[in-house]
Amino acid sequence: MNRRLVFGSLAVVLLIGLAGCTMFFTGISDDELDREQEYDDLRDSDADVRIDIEEGGILSSGEYRTVYDLNGTEDFSFSQSTFYSEEPLDIHSVRYWYPNGTEVTGSELDVDQDRSSTDLSVPDGNGTLAFSGATGRSTFQLPTYVTGSYEVTLPEGERTSNFLFGDASPSGYDREVVDDQERLYWDHADGTISLRYYSAGGVSLFLGLVGVVVVVGGIGVAYYYRQVQQLQEQREELGLDVEIEDDDDGPPPGLK
Repeated sequence: MNRRLVFGSLAVVLLIGLAGCTMFFTGISDDELDREQEYDDLRDSDADVRIDIEEGGILSSGEYRTVYDLNGTEDFSFSQSTFYSEEPLDIHSVRYWYPNGTEVTGSELDVDQDRSSTDLSVPDGNGTLAFSGATGRSTFQLPTYVTGSYEVTLPEGERTSNFLFGDASPSGYDREVVDDQERLYWDHADGTISLRYYSAGGVSLFLGLVGVVVVVGGIGVAYYYRQVQQLQEQREELGLDVEIEDDDDGPPPGLK
């Protein structure tokens, strides 16, 4: 009787655990897959992959939009590496265009998400795929899921060029600024595109504050040094710092 009770309890616990896993990994909803998004501006670019990063708020993360010319790729496994494991890439606003221009929304595609990846299949590898996702406040990272050229546009006023505050990898990219937006272009990118960027105006303000601190600190040191010098001069005038020099190295008087 006790054994039956134990096995029954274990079965209940197992069912609850499986139900909990199902609650956490139910995939991406059709509403998220079909969420409204504009991609026409990115489809006009000549690069095989176009990525546009949009700035977030003070407390909110940023967002990116990306469009892929598939060049024969039909199956994708979208994931992102963390310190502990591989996690699925959360995407929304998925769109696919056949080579003839016919548009298909994300809910009409084969999309499945599990613990480690978001798997997506398209009907024709010669079409175009687009999706959006969240990114950091001043960072961006996305693996290069297809081969070809990549073009990334940063939010207005953001830069990667200062090595202290920004960074872009992999190397071998061309950089230009158009209408106050930095644009990076790779003829061919491997691995993961990783960016760390900053506000150009914010860096100017920071460097200005550093300059003010240095000037004020220099004035303070000079003033302190001058005060010490004046005090030394006053002590000498009062005879407090008079040094008695004794050049006679002979014995004391009376012992000569």
